[in-house]
Amino acid sequence: MARGVISPVTGHYVTIDVQGDRCKVFYLENGRGRPLVCQHTAGCHNHQWRDLLEDEAITRDYRVIAYDLARHGKSDPPHNTEWWKEEYRLTADYFVDFITEFCDALELEDPIFMGSSFGGNVALQLALRHPERFAGVIPVEAADYSPGFYLDWWQHPHANAAQVCASGVWDLMAPQSPEMDRRLTWFYYSQGAEAFKGDLYFYSVDHDLRGRLHEINGEECPVVLMTGTYDYLTTPEDSRRSAQQIKGGHFIEMPDIGHFPMSENYPVFRTYLQEALRHIEGATPKR
Repeated sequence: MARGVISPVTGHYVTIDVQGDRCKVFYLENGRGRPLVCQHTAGCHNHQWRDLLEDEAITRDYRVIAYDLARHGKSDPPHNTEWWKEEYRLTADYFVDFITEFCDALELEDPIFMGSSFGGNVALQLALRHPERFAGVIPVEAADYSPGFYLDWWQHPHANAAQVCASGVWDLMAPQSPEMDRRLTWFYYSQGAEAFKGDLYFYSVDHDLRGRLHEINGEECPVVLMTGTYDYLTTPEDSRRSAQQIKGGHFIEMPDIGHFPMSENYPVFRTYLQEALRHIEGATPKR
């Protein structure tokens, strides 16, 4: 971007009520057309979608909206509760309610929802629970079940949590991804350690759709799973297997990219995203 050029991306706050919590939610947006609502990965924030938000090839047709989940980025914990008195554990029920309340507050009509990692897993939950609310979902790096990562040492007194959480994401990225973008992705995670473990409660414990994916109707709410070849948390085989269990489910493998495709190598991710959007637009039923 040239020096002195002001980005078209704007930021706003919206207040929503989620299961009794009053949440003041920060979000970035740019573009026009069908809403494309974006959820960041666990322990991170909406800056991961920086390149998508400024991509004119996408924003000319889509209103891209990337929010910070409560307790992340510029979205505080709930202001009406003594949240510090209990351990944060994100549940599927709360996550789903947060997203639908956010979309309702912005009065979004037939949005497409895209989330990565734990955000990809909640995309599957949305397709199962609220297929009528979304024109389609794009679960990135997602599967029916992702066990094994809700660990005590994400917050351990003998460890520097910021360094542990950030370094834990490094080898999940593809070596072909530009070093600058990999370093930025690492930097984002050095700031989000406090919420990371609680997010992973949803990711590895409360999200479990084994034996239930056949209940998702991908013809009513199109589902396009996308996973990078270098992702060992949710492998391409995990996502492909999950897509095959969904009626009308579609899977795209992304070679030369890892677990954080939108921030580690956006130009590569963009080509697969455009394919996913074309599939959803072609498959979305008339309402």
